[in-house]
Amino acid sequence: MTEQYLPGTPPIPLMMRRSGRARRITLRVSQLDGRVTVTIPPGVPDAEALAFARSRQDWIRGHLAARPEAESIKIGSRIPVEGKTRLLVPVAGRRVELRAKEIAVPETHAAPRLAGFLKELARDRLTSASDHYAELLKRPYHRFTLRDTRSRWGSCSSAGGLMFSWRLILAPPQVLRYVAAHEVAHLKEMNHSPSFWATVTELYGDYDAPRNWLRENGAELHRYRF
Repeated sequence: MTEQYLPGTPPIPLMMRRSGRARRITLRVSQLDGRVTVTIPPGVPDAEALAFARSRQDWIRGHLAARPEAESIKIGSRIPVEGKTRLLVPVAGRRVELRAKEIAVPETHAAPRLAGFLKELARDRLTSASDHYAELLKRPYHRFTLRDTRSRWGSCSSAGGLMFSWRLILAPPQVLRYVAAHEVAHLKEMNHSPSFWATVTELYGDYDAPRNWLRENGAELHRYRF
């Protein structure tokens, strides 16, 4: 993978990716991190792919402009936790307190303290959900990891390791539980076949609403900077 630049103000980095499976030049703008990827089929020169990207400059800039603006977390910020928007207010001491409409955070190092609290809350909710679905499926998992991933909300390895984005704690609880059910279902079906989706339905129920919520609102969860 190489990097080129689309000229203009500002210039836009382009990740030029070659793929033996591609049949045509394609563009993708990640709504999570704004990365622009140009996928190039075999035999197509980089110059042709770059010319294609330049011809779609307005489309690329439009998608980048539509991305949510980053927000640095501080006292007075508003942030969703378990789907409910809460105001960050100062509190004495070192503990973070989750309230109905607020999150009380020590003023010193408020952002990293809040991030630590949210990660622990995410671990609690996701391990609970994963344990529940694994028990229903009668398939144990062997490792649990939290990360701040940009390209996926969760994954399941062939060795039975589950990984989740801790930012799922910002989403409504049903969305977090759906992602847990989705990854646990991979303990049985390491694919996205009809049998896999039947397993997700067996574990979670009708998953259309939380799946659509992530598609429509997931990028918002990455706008908060700690």
